[in-house]
Amino acid sequence: MLTDYNFQELQIYVKKLGLPVFRAEQLYDAIYSAKTVDEISNLPKGLKEIIAPDYPNYEIFQSLKSKDGTIKFLIKFSDGNFVECVLMKYKYGYSICLSTQVGCRMGCKFCASTLGGLARNLTAGEILGQLLLVNRFLGGSRKERKITNVVLMGSGEPLDNYDNVIKFIHLVTASKGLNISERNISLSTCGLVDKIYDLADENLNITLTISLHATTDEKRSLIMPIANSYLIKDLIKACKDYYQKTKRKIYFEYTLIKGINDSKDDVVRLKNLLKDFMCHVNVIVLNNVAERSLQKTTRLEAYKFVDCLKEAGISATVRRTMGEDIEGACGQLRNKILSFNN
Repeated sequence: MLTDYNFQELQIYVKKLGLPVFRAEQLYDAIYSAKTVDEISNLPKGLKEIIAPDYPNYEIFQSLKSKDGTIKFLIKFSDGNFVECVLMKYKYGYSICLSTQVGCRMGCKFCASTLGGLARNLTAGEILGQLLLVNRFLGGSRKERKITNVVLMGSGEPLDNYDNVIKFIHLVTASKGLNISERNISLSTCGLVDKIYDLADENLNITLTISLHATTDEKRSLIMPIANSYLIKDLIKACKDYYQKTKRKIYFEYTLIKGINDSKDDVVRLKNLLKDFMCHVNVIVLNNVAERSLQKTTRLEAYKFVDCLKEAGISATVRRTMGEDIEGACGQLRNKILSFNN
């Protein structure tokens, strides 16, 4: 699919078709403006027929707007698979949360994305395609980008689709493309330790976010199967390596679950785990997932937990919940077609 190509690869593609090089520029502009092949006005009909099998064929199938302005999009790919992505508006501009896989195989107990298992990885171009479609939805194009920030925190584990995610980052930051700054990209992982070391060696300036959610291996394994493969001490060691190599502050996601990870002892253990490097804890109020039986804390309890963390010298905030009424909040995205109206 042509969205998987960078500009140089697209030039090679055009040359192999025996076409002049300027056609690559026309194609690139059309792809990054999320035009359909029929909408490309500066290509002859015969050429459009030739490239049609390789041209991106995905669409916004449905969309749903939350009362807080968050918009969730259901994206349909040519093979009939769907993913969700979420657009959030902040004072600084628009941020988009992208999916990296159709479903997920990580099995985290608080997350809806993993309920149906993993169907397949998304290609770099399919990850990018979500952003291109929503950018066009906002009235943007290749040269007039409307989205400022990218979060790889939708369905799927980004580091479980490592090669495609890395290529996506290079595609979306390319100066001839959307030219999004690496510093405006966040990648969230449940903690594939070996891949965190690989990521640290990529020489990228992206923000690494770790889904921690517990302070002991025993408790973490109750809610996150990945804890059976990687110990917390090894995860923290990898995070410190990432910080040393990139000098980028690391963010830790910590979803409060009543009776599992919300005690004063957890505060003490967090302090001991997160000392010696620059980091921040995002405390999350557990969002409802109908198929799960985990007990949530109140938002007031979350603020009290954050106060305890701050008293212990840990930088922390309660994450603002956005899109909960449309199942677009943290942990609610899933691999299914939702029945909702545009």
